[in-house]
Amino acid sequence: MKKIAVILSGSGVYDGSEIHEAVLALYAIEKAGATWHCFAPNINQLHVINHLTGEEMDGTRNVLVESARIARGHIDDVTRLNVDEYDALLLPGGFGAAKNLTDFAVSGAECSINTHVAQACRAFAHASKPAGYLCIAPTIIPLIYGQGVEGTIGHDDAIAAAFSQMGGEHVNCQVDEIHFDERHKVLSTPAYMLAENISQAASGIEKLVDKLIEIA
Repeated sequence: MKKIAVILSGSGVYDGSEIHEAVLALYAIEKAGATWHCFAPNINQLHVINHLTGEEMDGTRNVLVESARIARGHIDDVTRLNVDEYDALLLPGGFGAAKNLTDFAVSGAECSINTHVAQACRAFAHASKPAGYLCIAPTIIPLIYGQGVEGTIGHDDAIAAAFSQMGGEHVNCQVDEIHFDERHKVLSTPAYMLAENISQAASGIEKLVDKLIEIA
């Protein structure tokens, strides 16, 4: 049975993992006959957003602790992710991917990535094991694979331009499409960058997960 490592970035679209995307991905992994285990960096979130009002709140929250809500406690610090124990990697989206795993939301193409997240993702790249990135998470792809790697966030011109500026080659996709860079074994799909409901998000995520497990 194939094992998929999933890196989360908190809990909630505006400051963590997009919950629908994360749950759809975990469900798709199980439906495809594989197993999953979640990981997250043990760091504070960039900030905390009130998901009712969209406004910033006082206080701090820990990315690993918040991610554990989605994983129902089945989660470890990303420093403990051993590439040898897994067949593939998956990163759901949500602003946490661009605020907590990297600072893309703040710095755009000049962004940096969390050291431990980078080590985990690069381990899969170096081992030629496949990886999938959903929604805004594909902005991480050029930081891992370098010049010429292909990926999609849908068809947002500004983010696509930043993706290219970081060394990637952006490919426009619709919500129900996935892009597969065969040379780098990396998959991406727009999910809630374009999805207007759960069903639309699921359409691309399920295709990506099925392909990820097929090639793992």
